[in-house]
Amino acid sequence: MILDKHQRIHNYLRISLTDNCNLRCFYCMPDVDYSFMPSSQLMQADEITEIAKTFIQLGTTKIRLTGGEPLVRKDADTIIKNLSSLPINLSLTTNGVRLHEFIQTILEAQIKSINISLDTLQADKFHLITKRNNFKRVWDNIQLLLENDIHVKLNVVVMRGINDSEITEFVAWTRDTNIHIRFIEFMPFKGNKWVDDKVFTWQDILATIENKYRWIKLKDEANVTTKNYRVPEHKGTFAVISTITAPFCSTCNRMRLTADGRMKNCLFSKDETDILSAFRRGEDIVPLILGNVEAKALERGGQFVEDFHQLQAVGIENRSMIAIGG
Repeated sequence: MILDKHQRIHNYLRISLTDNCNLRCFYCMPDVDYSFMPSSQLMQADEITEIAKTFIQLGTTKIRLTGGEPLVRKDADTIIKNLSSLPINLSLTTNGVRLHEFIQTILEAQIKSINISLDTLQADKFHLITKRNNFKRVWDNIQLLLENDIHVKLNVVVMRGINDSEITEFVAWTRDTNIHIRFIEFMPFKGNKWVDDKVFTWQDILATIENKYRWIKLKDEANVTTKNYRVPEHKGTFAVISTITAPFCSTCNRMRLTADGRMKNCLFSKDETDILSAFRRGEDIVPLILGNVEAKALERGGQFVEDFHQLQAVGIENRSMIAIGG
């Protein structure tokens, strides 16, 4: 069992496969000249499997593969197949661009749910946000997953003045489609030019939806990051991830491994533990894992102030989002 000093059990591991990506979303990647990690610096496929086994022995029951974009990694297929043989719930977060190339692997791995990042339903705005013309490909791949009975959770980072006008359009999608839309408050990371007036809050999101739809609150499962809702008679659901205004840290069960094998006990933690170097030296990584989690701060890496309007993003010690893993 992996416990922190606040007696929270940690059984959910997120593994970043790469800090590379085929999109260039400004809120994730600092700039277009970002230097990606060399392959030798990354955890290799067999190392990922063996390190994952150690986490499983300590009580991990769920692993999510993230990036960057995990499916741009050349051996992503091998990694998915290797991990699917382990006794865990395996899932994936992707931008959806290359899903059609991996659909058979996903089906064989029996992955039942996939998170897809999509911040707009407009092709021209997709290009504005991502610097790429891949909207139709992502849209088609979402349909491909739905056709194969894979549950789709759509991650939408809501930014004031950029895509907040589309919130009800996303909710409208849930009317006839069993899809789960997750609206995410804009979060600060190194180099993403976060400012407080771009944050469209949980309350703002619900108020916007309420202007068009009557919603009901759903019961939230244990350890979830989302506040879940449904419009009556709609097949799908929606949720808000309110990291900025109403954090969910009290029941957090998440751990992270960056693509270069460093362990973070929180998305916003400034301290990291080098698991990969110890593993390559043949050392026991169990004490490192337990020590990293034991030291976890009570809330948001211990770096946030209560009033986000007073938050100075430049003072937060962290990597960029693409280097951490979603």
